[in-house]
Order: sequence, then structure tokens, then C-alpha cells
Amino acid sequence: MSIRFAPRPWMSTTLILAGVYNLLWGLLVIAIPKQTLVWIGIDSLGYPQIWQCVGMIVGVYGIGYLIAARDPFRHWPIVLVGLLGKVFGPIGFLSGLVSGSLPASMGWMILTNDLVWWIPFAVILWSAFRYHQTVETVHSLEFLDDDPVRELKSQTGENLYDLSIDKPQLLVFLRHTGCTFCREAVADLSKQRNAIEEAGAGIVLVHVGEEAKVAEFLKGYGLDDLVRFCDPRCQLYRQFGLEQGNFRQLFGLRVWLRGFRAGIVDRHGIGTIAGNPLQMPGAFVVHCGRFLRGYQHEAASDRPDYLAIIKEALEKAVPVGV
Repeated sequence: MSIRFAPRPWMSTTLILAGVYNLLWGLLVIAIPKQTLVWIGIDSLGYPQIWQCVGMIVGVYGIGYLIAARDPFRHWPIVLVGLLGKVFGPIGFLSGLVSGSLPASMGWMILTNDLVWWIPFAVILWSAFRYHQTVETVHSLEFLDDDPVRELKSQTGENLYDLSIDKPQLLVFLRHTGCTFCREAVADLSKQRNAIEEAGAGIVLVHVGEEAKVAEFLKGYGLDDLVRFCDPRCQLYRQFGLEQGNFRQLFGLRVWLRGFRAGIVDRHGIGTIAGNPLQMPGAFVVHCGRFLRGYQHEAASDRPDYLAIIKEALEKAVPVGV
């Protein structure tokens, strides 16, 4: 596992603390159910055995957390189930508080049993998701150990270097085809294609999905004849400095607002995830194996002007090595 995406020590520590806490709390409820009910403000319960069952369930969760602490990313389902319980618990408490069936004094238990664990558990799950989206890509490597510009082949059997010798190529890196912004980008390319080609450049697409499905997707925009590279290991993405996005870049407020406009107002819609949903997009101009100009997204919702990128590259840019 690359150190870039390995679990942080605090994650295991957090799960150990959660496990120990749950075991102690569960054992206490099982041993002295009536007294623990008094502590949380419930003077009587017709069947204290029910409360003991709750303690048993909480204690079993503790064993699960201790197991998950050995490898938080491998055992992420345990963390997920735990977080769901810690979210639904407070919801049930609020419902009981409003109806008058539960006392407000029970709130301290909700704080220590549930609320304090929300953020660390959520961060562990997000990090595990990033890891599992990375393990089969070159993002897991410290350094790129090949030359995808010359080695990776398009669906027509050409490499990017040879394509760029003939004429400048606008290299557009897409996210997964279910992404609203990917659909918007392809629609923009469809509208600007004639102008881009008249400017003397070709268009090359790079994607992480299955070639056949992407070809079918592009057919709906009249772009299925474009040269494209299927890059599930993200070799070209990494070569051009396109990493996986962080939470803000993928799910920030700015992204949600633009997503509403692109998906609902502009009717680009949204589809199922196909490929790596964390991969950031980008657009670059390459000629004679050299990088001329580019656009690196700060957020997944950014909308570059592809024609402007080409014109700027051809008119003003001084080539530098890729």
C-alpha cells in the first residue's frame, strides 16, 4: 500500500477507543441495568432485560470496532454500520424527546455514544473510499514508472506522441460518463468541434470507463469518431498532473450549485458511476510531443472554454517539454 493513501495511525487509535468504550458501556448496562437507567433520567422500565439487550448490542459493536482497528480500510463496512447506528440513534432520541417519551437528560449519553464519533468515523470512511478507488491505478505509486504518452494506445492503435506530430491536439480528460459535468463537457465539445478543427487542432479524449460504453455514450453527442484513450489505471491523468479530487473539489458548495444548474436547468442530467468517480478532469494542448497550454480544474464543476484554450495555445504559448 502506498504511504500516500495508507490509513493514518489515529484511525486505528480511534477505533480502539470506540471499541473499548462500547465494551465498557455495554458491560455496565448488562451488569446494573436499573442503575444506568436512573443515570440517564429514566426512573423505571417495565422490562430492564430490554435495556440489557441494548447493552449487549453496544458491546458487540465494540468487538467489531476492535477488529476494524487492525485494518480500517479493509474493514470499512464495520465502520459504516457503526456510523449509521450513531446517526440513527440521535434521530430516535430527538423523536422521543419531541413526543415526550424520552427525557432531555438522556442527551449526554447521545453525545458520548454517538455524536463525538461522527467526524472521525466519516473521515475514515472517506479515506477508505479514496484508497479503494486508488489501489488499481498509478495514483497509488510514488512516481510514474512509464511513459504513457508514447506507450498507451488509442482505440485506433496510435499513441499520443505520434498523433501530436501531425497537428496540435486538444487533449480532454473526462470524468465518469454518469457525471453531470462530464456530460456538459462533451456537449460543449460537440458545439465547438468545427471551430476547434478549423483552428487547426484535433480533439483527443481520455477516459477511465469501459471503451464500448464510452463509445455508445459519445455517439449521442456525435463524437464517437474522435480518437480516445481508455486509461483505467490513470496513467495519462497522472502524467499531466491530474490527481484524485479532495472532498471540497468533488462535493463542495460550489460544485452542488453548478451541478444543479448543469444537471437540472441545462438538462445534462446524471447517470450511474462508471469508472473512478474521484478522478479530476482537465484539458491540455499537445504538439510534437510538447505541452503548449492547459486547463487544470480547481473543482469538478469548472467549465473550461476549449476553443479559447486552443487559440491561446496556438497564438501565444511557447512550447515546453511534457
